[in-house]
Parts: sequence; C-alpha cells; structure tokens
Amino acid sequence: MTLSKKRKNGSVVLVGRPNVGKSTLFNRVTGSRRAIVSTEPGTTRDVLRAPVEWLTETFELVDTGGVFGASNDPLQEEVASIGLKALDNADVVVLVVDVIDGLLPADKDLAGKVRRVGVPVVLAVNKVDNSKVEGRVGEFHALGINLVMAIAAEHGLGIGDLLDEVVSLLQGSGHHVKNLKSADSRDDLSVAIIGRQNVGKSSLVNVLVREERVLVSDLAGTTRDAIDTVIKWNGLQIRLVDTAGIRRPGKIASSGLVDEVSVALAKRAMQRADVSVVVMDASARIAKQDAAIAGEAERAGCGVVLAANKWDLVKMRGSDFAKEFDRDLRDALKFVEFAPIVHLSALTGERTTKLLETVYKVSRARATHVSTGELNRFLEQVTKRHPPASPGRREVKIQYGTQVGSKPPRFLIFTNIASSFHFSYERFLKNRLRETFNFVGTPIRLLVRARRVRSSRGS
Repeated sequence: MTLSKKRKNGSVVLVGRPNVGKSTLFNRVTGSRRAIVSTEPGTTRDVLRAPVEWLTETFELVDTGGVFGASNDPLQEEVASIGLKALDNADVVVLVVDVIDGLLPADKDLAGKVRRVGVPVVLAVNKVDNSKVEGRVGEFHALGINLVMAIAAEHGLGIGDLLDEVVSLLQGSGHHVKNLKSADSRDDLSVAIIGRQNVGKSSLVNVLVREERVLVSDLAGTTRDAIDTVIKWNGLQIRLVDTAGIRRPGKIASSGLVDEVSVALAKRAMQRADVSVVVMDASARIAKQDAAIAGEAERAGCGVVLAANKWDLVKMRGSDFAKEFDRDLRDALKFVEFAPIVHLSALTGERTTKLLETVYKVSRARATHVSTGELNRFLEQVTKRHPPASPGRREVKIQYGTQVGSKPPRFLIFTNIASSFHFSYERFLKNRLRETFNFVGTPIRLLVRARRVRSSRGS
C-alpha cells in the first residue's frame, strides 16, 4: 500500500528476522543503550523510538521486534503484529539481514512485505566486518532491493554511509523534521511506569495512549525494554516509559542476562523520570517487592505515585476495604508515605484521568522552589516548638537554611555544631516541609553542615 498522507515526523523503521542485529544498529545510531542486545532470538518485543540527527536533518528511528524467523518466544505472533504496524507509519524502511547466516527464505518473505508498503527501502547487510565475508554481500541482490549497504553495526562500519542514504531518501520524499525533541527534553513530563511483573503496567500505558502501542499479555515478563510513548493531555506533552517488571535480585540472577539488563533499564528510566508510577495489583497481597520498587524510585529522586490497579476486582468490597487497603499499603511502604494513592483499573479505564491529574500535581510539587526568606521563617517557627536533639553538652541550633536545588527539592541547613540530624528529626522536618509548602509525592533531600565560626583571637 502506498502512503498518501503527509506526516509530521520522518520515520525510519528497522525490520528484519530475529537476531540479525537491529537492536545493535539502533543503539549505534542513537548513541544509546536503550535497546537490549542479546544472542537470544526475539529479545526485542516492543517498538522502540528515538530521535536521530544526521547532516542537519532529524528523524525518528524505530526498532521493531523480530518479525519473521524461528523463535521460541511464545509471544512471537503478537511481536510480529506490532512490528508490522510500525511499517504502516514508515517513510523509509531499513531491512537488516545477516551476512553470516546468508540469504534465507524468511529474508525473502520480509523483503516482499516491505516492498508492498510502498516507501523507499534500504537493504543493510550486517556483520560485514572482514574481507572473508564481503564477497557474500552480492547474494542479497536477489531480494530485488536496489540500494544495498554493507555494514557492521557492532563496530560502526558503514553506518555513516547508511545514514547518508537514509537522509537522502527522506529529503527526496519530503518527509523530514528539524528540532525533534529528544527523549530527555526538558519540555516533556517524563513518567516511568514501574512495578512487579504482570501487575498491568503495559495495559495501563495502552489505556492512557488509547491504542495498543505496547504489547500486553498475561505472560509474566512480557516487557523487556523501557518503551517511550508520548501522549498529549491538557496541552501538556507527557512521555510514558513502560518498564520491565522488576524481580527480586535472586530471581534476576537465575533468569539470565536479558532480565538483568531489563531491570537495569527500568532503574535508568526512574533516574530520568519526573514521576514514577508504582503499579500494584489491588487484588493480591502487598509484596515486599512492591516496597523495594518504591524504594528504588525514592532513591532515584523522582516523584512517586502509588497506583492500585485492578480495582474493578475489589471495589465491590466497599469503602471499608479501601481504607484497610490504604492503611496496609502505608504500613508496608512507610518510606514513601508522602506518595499519593490512586485506585484505578487499566481494564476499564476507571480513574486513569485521576492518575494523570495526580502525576501532574506531583511533578509541579517536585519543581517547587522556596525562597530563602520563607524557608528561614519556617525553620524559626518549627525549631521553637521542636528543636533538634542535642547528643552532647552543647545545644544544637539551626542557624540558616536555603534551597539549593529542585527536582527533587534539596535544602542545605547550617547548624552551630551538628553535621547531621537524627533520622527521626530529619523525617519530622521533611514532613513539616511537605505540609507547609505542599511538596506532595516528591522526595526531599536535606543536607546538614556545621557552620564553622573563626576564632577572634590572634594567632
């Protein structure tokens, strides 16, 4: 089918059999490690998108899962479906093949599929990293694709020439975009969707996006990569990052490298997120792993919202159950007691708008800056009623405070002798700061220093 409608974003889609090196090429071109690279076929299941700038042109590069070829992945049919959907929005297709494997029937099938899309196609023959295999590139001309490029994505060979051709094709078809926002653009509100396996993270993303952009299955561990999806809400651009289900360290070690990297990507997503939504299964018991995941978000410094998913399964139990659930949740996750709780259902869409409203509120609170005057008036009032504990003979006095950063809020407090507060007093101060300045849902960092006073005696 020929695409007749114009799109704003130039889209370059990587397709190919499993394990031909699409994710390696994606990482090489985007200069990131967002796509998981493994020798296990079918590692990439979802569609990854990232902006690329080359020769003053900016376009979106899309990495698809393995569409054709042998795979033991039980979700292979769903992976193929999502990969083929990406083709419908392509302006240029890069078909990746493996020179080591040679020309296979699956390559021919896929070549026929991409030709029917009706957009320019570049054939990237990957893993051509020595003279012994260069001679095998010629056999791929049998696929009937005129533009054939020899590359070695792992070593960066031929990548510049490939991008030159891609940009030329985009310019020729009139599809290109300048100043495309990066995944870490400060104008975006970045929200990481985190949680244990199979609690409904991808389903929640799908209902927020209002289309099936992320693979959903009852099989635990479906999502492996951290997937970025941008939505517009109330004039605000929100970047949703669907992450892999985080498992206990012992289970990660026993499950292999792919899961270990998935968890690392999930943690990285928290570090670059403005807010993390910790998704939990309201119909199941609160697990220690829920607390561990919320703790990771707090340590990352992002805002935290607790999303009790599958509420449609428990709401008939009445308001008393809701109060009991929230009380148990607060008790299990004491160190994120500042996080608001939203009861919702990704299945029915119930209260998902409330979730977005809460996420926005938390992001605003995380960016709040308190003036030095306001802060010191606050400290004066608080310490009059509850002064810091004095472990020694000298009384500890807070002399001065200032906010030294935001996202999350960071405060530097000078005292006469103490370089730290007892954890209970630090928690007390944080709670009072939240109440006074409405720091809802955000971690607060306190830095304490003893203010040295120089002696007036002569030396």
